[in-house]
Amino acid sequence: MTTIQGPAVFLAQFISNEAPFNSLDGICKWAADLGFKGIQMPTLDTRFIDLQKAAESKTYAEELKGTIASYGLEITELSTHLQGQLVAVHPAYDDFFDAFAPVNVHGNSKARQEWAVQQLKYAAKASQNLGLNAHATFSGSLLWQYFHPWPQRPPGLVEDGFAELAKRWLPILNEFDQNGIDLCYEIHPGEDLFDGETYEMFLKAVNNHSRACLLYDPSHFVLQQLDYIQYIDFYHERIKAFHVKDAEFNPTGKQGTFGGYQSWVNRAGRYRSPGDGQIDFKTIFSKLAQYDFKGWAVMEWECCIKNQEDGAREGAEFIKNHIIKVTDKAFDDFAAVETNKAFNRKNLGL
Repeated sequence: MTTIQGPAVFLAQFISNEAPFNSLDGICKWAADLGFKGIQMPTLDTRFIDLQKAAESKTYAEELKGTIASYGLEITELSTHLQGQLVAVHPAYDDFFDAFAPVNVHGNSKARQEWAVQQLKYAAKASQNLGLNAHATFSGSLLWQYFHPWPQRPPGLVEDGFAELAKRWLPILNEFDQNGIDLCYEIHPGEDLFDGETYEMFLKAVNNHSRACLLYDPSHFVLQQLDYIQYIDFYHERIKAFHVKDAEFNPTGKQGTFGGYQSWVNRAGRYRSPGDGQIDFKTIFSKLAQYDFKGWAVMEWECCIKNQEDGAREGAEFIKNHIIKVTDKAFDDFAAVETNKAFNRKNLGL
């Protein structure tokens, strides 16, 4: 077994135009002062990383690593959640998702998708140059608006959707494979990969590609009432990244998993800061240690109640207290019997 690395923090929800969150040095010092050991880096803001340059220049990648290391930190993974979303977009969402891409591709879904695919390919090479082994992203979606079968779905619609999704992602997966990086899809509402069943459908469509891996975030499973503990038993071999994000589900006589179009604070299912929700993280950390998870425990702050800086400070300590230093010996070694094949055969009556 391996002791999980951490604590680490996903920077996406903290980056802003105010110090210390508006520069790499500032945010690294802030994270280190809170006790974080790693940072998961979004890749659309050149104040923090120039993704294309990190892909094309090993010198730049080494300098970036050096700057981060000077604060006692490591990069855990790069993230292309927003770019990955744009690999597959249903036309119903075109105007909404244009905001994730450069202005020059707005209103042009084909150009936007091509830009997104290139971003993912840059991320594969950049990850290799930075000495990483996993990458975090979203799958995008062609089918989300059809998840509830009313009106009745035409036969073959879902199968055709996954075939097209696989067609778009296979060249990207191959690029990650060539660079020795696991591509970890965060299973998430709004994506075509939103639970175990949909992940397996995608996996089948990409011929069980060895790099089609998972980012495990139990908060999304609480909101859809999926067994997030058994999920680890099913998919531990594919889990290569881990978000520590809490959630709670409190259904009423007025709303349940669909949320009734309510704001986050008024939804039955809502995300919370680590320790403030209902997730059994003690069991999660035990399960991941049991299955020899070799990655990082990365706090993702999304809470509709608590201040983000308080959440980060508490989250660092929360993760630190949940990481299990795995044992290097069996607890009953004191009563061990010497290995002796003849003795064993005798006691078997052989």
